[in-house]
Amino acid sequence: MTRTLPLPRGALTPNRPLADLTWLRVGGPADWLFQPADEADLAAFLRDLDPAVTVFPMGVGSNLIVRDGGLRAVVIRLGRGFNTITVAGDRVIAGAAALDAHVARRAAEAGLDLTFLRTIPGSIGGAVRMNAGCYGSYVADHLVSVRAVTRSGDIVTIPTADLHLRYRQSTLPEGWVVIEATFTAGPGDPAALEAKMADQIAKRDASQPTKDRSAGSTFRNPVGHSSTGRADDTHELKAWKVIDDAGMRGARRGGAQMSTMHSNFLINAGGATAADLEGLGEDVRKRVFQTSGITLEWEIMRVGETLAE
Repeated sequence: MTRTLPLPRGALTPNRPLADLTWLRVGGPADWLFQPADEADLAAFLRDLDPAVTVFPMGVGSNLIVRDGGLRAVVIRLGRGFNTITVAGDRVIAGAAALDAHVARRAAEAGLDLTFLRTIPGSIGGAVRMNAGCYGSYVADHLVSVRAVTRSGDIVTIPTADLHLRYRQSTLPEGWVVIEATFTAGPGDPAALEAKMADQIAKRDASQPTKDRSAGSTFRNPVGHSSTGRADDTHELKAWKVIDDAGMRGARRGGAQMSTMHSNFLINAGGATAADLEGLGEDVRKRVFQTSGITLEWEIMRVGETLAE
């Protein structure tokens, strides 16, 4: 990227490799990585940035494949200053960089039930964008509003209705950066909520490859069974089931593997490239379509450029 970028107070790093910032540990460099000092720094940077420059907000990389050629963009990664969690009445206000698990625990300590967030990997900004959900509860069920910085540098408050949250999707304009989310939560006994979360963790660890390098669920549950992300959705048909039926549990490509423990988890079994991981995912999609006529949709976000052959 040859354009001159604004000089922020935060850290602006050129040609920053992104592999170590993703859970799958793959991916080429971003043209720039920007870690803003605070909201004002982020707003001023976006206001002064050439509108032709692509902006890519990135959380903790828990649901992301960055392709091996990297990203022709300014990647914005929020850190300290964007991870505060406060409780006011039945409201929990969390910075976009706060980890989902931390928000669940802080809410529980205050006697508020956001326990569904406890086992969701990643940070609040990503949870909002993806309408993350677990155990029949979704962000959409609890979110009141979000604050975001627009591509032109304005700080705006967006009510939940305007995000059009649905199954693993939301509507947020390109380049806007979520900086804070406000949730409402029902009451609960702190000790009971803590016990509930401990049980969730135990069940997750017994059924998912939490010790392997993965990016969580690879594919969405098939359309028509989990379409809106609301708590009353039905979930009869699971992605793992159609992957199993297609004989793709444990399938490999290079260093990538579909987990033998949970077949909807794509893992870096050692030395995988982004191309290995995405290629294996596409192998699975092709095989599932051949055997069941179902087209699986990626839940993991894939971004960036492939390397030339």
